[in-house]
Amino acid sequence: MARYPKRTLIPGSGPLARVPAPVVFLLVLALFGLGVWLQGTVGALLLGVLALGVATMLAVTWPLLTPSARGLRLVVLGLLVLIAVSVV
Repeated sequence: MARYPKRTLIPGSGPLARVPAPVVFLLVLALFGLGVWLQGTVGALLLGVLALGVATMLAVTWPLLTPSARGLRLVVLGLLVLIAVSVV
């Protein structure tokens, strides 16, 4: 089996390149957890903000992703939107 060197998906010097990955993970986890816990309009808005961020990142990285990675990210985005709609 061929081995591929580990590489960064999109190397860059943008604003997100300086944010540590654990901080981003905890922020996403907090937004999702609060959105599900609060429910109602506020919860749906928090989950909507998260879905908007995911959609933006998907749109920006779309040309660089493989078809399977695109599909997986679309599934995640769809599930997030379904959860946001269900908490209203």
